[in-house]
Amino acid sequence: MKIINLTADSKIYTSNVYYILGDWKGIKDVNTLIDVGRDSSIIKKIKQLDTGVGKKKVERVVLTHGHFDHVSLLPIIKNEFDPEVYAFNPFNGVHALKDEQTLKIGDRMFEVIHTPGHTNDSICLYCQEDAVIFSGDTSLIINQTDGSYHKDFISAFEKIARKNITSIYPGHGEPITSHVKKLIYMSLDNIRKV
Repeated sequence: MKIINLTADSKIYTSNVYYILGDWKGIKDVNTLIDVGRDSSIIKKIKQLDTGVGKKKVERVVLTHGHFDHVSLLPIIKNEFDPEVYAFNPFNGVHALKDEQTLKIGDRMFEVIHTPGHTNDSICLYCQEDAVIFSGDTSLIINQTDGSYHKDFISAFEKIARKNITSIYPGHGEPITSHVKKLIYMSLDNIRKV
């Protein structure tokens, strides 16, 4: 799996937009955007990337939640690339995702984990094969013990803590690749102390 952050150098406020391709750009791979953000410069970047012979540049979009900084560019992406679009709360032809559903992204299978907390429609996307999770705006590193967490979020977090995760790709900021399991366990302890 190849992961490209299309908004790493954005000059405007936007979420990270991850472009996922298969390692070999095979015909069965599903070229996917995780979130679309609000920086239209990603259109040109997508068009310039080699995505495989006979392949659509963007076949699928998966939205981690419905906030403007993650979804604003969706009408332009749909018009430009005509992808299938998935979100936990469907709207305007968007396909509904369910907790524990599996979905092909690039050349890997991902599990959808519903993580209500930041928003009611927040999800994380977990790839067991690569021990990677895309977390959107769901905070997986929680240092405080003074928050309040809904029981459904705690349950989702416990599910995440049981997974083998070595890299977190958040909706904002750099990937987290050091001591990930330890950080997640510490966060779970902090949530439980509330």
